[in-house]
This record gives sequence, C-alpha cells and structure tokens, in this order.
Amino acid sequence: MKREDVLVEEVEDVTLNDLKGLDKAIEVYGKIYGFSAEAVYKSSQILKEMVREADLRFLSFTANLVSTGLRGIFADLIKRGFFNVVITTGGTVDHDLARSFGGRYYKGSFNYDDSMLRELKIHRLGNVLIPFEAYGEVIENAVRKVIPELTREKKEWPVYELLWEFGKRIEDGNSILRAAYEKKVPVIVPGVVDGSFGTNLFVQSQFTGLRINLFEDMRLLKDLVFSCKKSGALIIGGGISKHHTIWWNQFKEGLDYAVYLTTAQEYDGSLSGAKPREAISWNKVLPNAKQQIIYGDATIILPILASSLLSYSA
Repeated sequence: MKREDVLVEEVEDVTLNDLKGLDKAIEVYGKIYGFSAEAVYKSSQILKEMVREADLRFLSFTANLVSTGLRGIFADLIKRGFFNVVITTGGTVDHDLARSFGGRYYKGSFNYDDSMLRELKIHRLGNVLIPFEAYGEVIENAVRKVIPELTREKKEWPVYELLWEFGKRIEDGNSILRAAYEKKVPVIVPGVVDGSFGTNLFVQSQFTGLRINLFEDMRLLKDLVFSCKKSGALIIGGGISKHHTIWWNQFKEGLDYAVYLTTAQEYDGSLSGAKPREAISWNKVLPNAKQQIIYGDATIILPILASSLLSYSA
C-alpha cells in the first residue's frame, strides 16, 4: 500500500454551530431515561445549572480527543464562556500546535498494520493517522521560533502564560490555545514536559535560558479556588488532568458540580475509573454536589452534552 492510498480524507474540526438541532436529543434521552440515557440527560441538566451558578468552571480532558474533530468544540466551549479554566495533558498542546501550524490529521482505521504505517512514516492514534511531518517537526519549528522571542522579554515563564503567548501567534479559529488566549482562560498542563512540546521547551532552554515555573500555575489555581463561591467541572477521561482538577477543589471542600465522562471502570482502584462518590471521601466533591458519571466514548457523548448549552450564555 502507498502513502497516498492511506492519507486520503482529513479529520475535520466541529464547532458548536454544527450541533444546532442536536440539543433536541437531550429531551429524547430524558424520555427514554433507562440506563445510559438517564446519565446523559441528568448530566446535561447539571451542566446547565453549573454554567448559571458556578463562578469557577473547569473543563478537563485528555489529549487523544484533540486529534479528533472535538478540538473545535473544546475551542468553542472556551470562546463562548462556558468554562473559564482548562486542565489537560501535554499532548493537547502537541496536537493543537501541530494542527494550528499546518499539520494535517487523517481518517484511518484501528486495523491498519502498524509496521506498514511505520514504513510509510505515519503515526496511528486509534483510527486517526498523523504523518510524521505533521507532528514532531511542526511542533519543533513552532517552539524554536517562539521561545527565543519570549526569552528576550523574560527568562522565566508560568506555563499558562507561555501557552497564551503561543495562542496569540495562532490564526486557526479552531485552536484551543487561540481561544484560551482570546478569553484569557488559563490552560493548566501539570504534565507539560510529557510530550513533544515539553521536550522542545527543554531543548530550547539549553540555548535560551528558558525556565518554566509550574509553581505559578499552582498559585493561580490556589487563588481561583480560594476566591470562588461555587465550582464545577466537566471531566472527560482520567489521569493527571482529572486528578489535578479534583485535587485543587479539595481546598474548598470539594466541587459543587461534577460530571465525569469516561470509559474507565472502578474495579481496579484507579483514579481514572473512580466515580464522583469516591471523591466525596477525599473532600474533592461536596457530599451534596450535583454529580453524575457517564460511561461512553467522548466523540459520541460530548457533542450531545455541548449542544445542550447552546441556549445558555455564561
């Protein structure tokens, strides 16, 4: 098989405008009610109340989703003011930068032969295909261009400010970092060194003296949490982004609103699979919080949840 036979159709970003009419499905699920339909319906009601009542609203998600068309929805949720803090993983920065600066991702298959893809110089992320030249090289070039400019201004940067600077230089309307810069929404990446962006920051630090200050990111979260009246979170996936979100909310005795969207199970004791009720015992979710967990694929569920917010403004 040749490269041109594999890289045929690009992944496209979806925006909230593309979801018009989908919000009617929420009412249908409310009528069906049984099993997962109840969870989706109740979650939509919690998110609506959270947008109305909570002054601190977290959007937490994992990087794999940014390789899909959900990227545009995440950006829109930020631009429209539904969420005012983002907590995510290092790969989110990678994928957003790669796609913002010209990297093209393609529709593929879980069943492709990975040895063949390696020979064709194509990465596979599930059923999304990423040509080698659309990823690492693009991120490296972006970091190599921007960091010398920034270090002439100052050597030490909080990561969230560094990401705003990258967002400032992005012209892609579906970029998460661009949306965050425009709305001055902090993007908190506690594992920023785990990925291409972080590695390239390290490389540039050897030449420019760049230093990143994660303590300033923590200081910002501390100030936001301690000063808020109510907090809520939509947490998609698990791992470090989920934990960092609920961890900081323990310092105000827990989230007032919590919606988890996940495929992870709790039987192995993992944080990723832990339900909101477990977080109550850690003071990370309030005992009387409005909370719900949905088991399902975010590429299917998130557009439905997001559509339910279309009639609301934060």
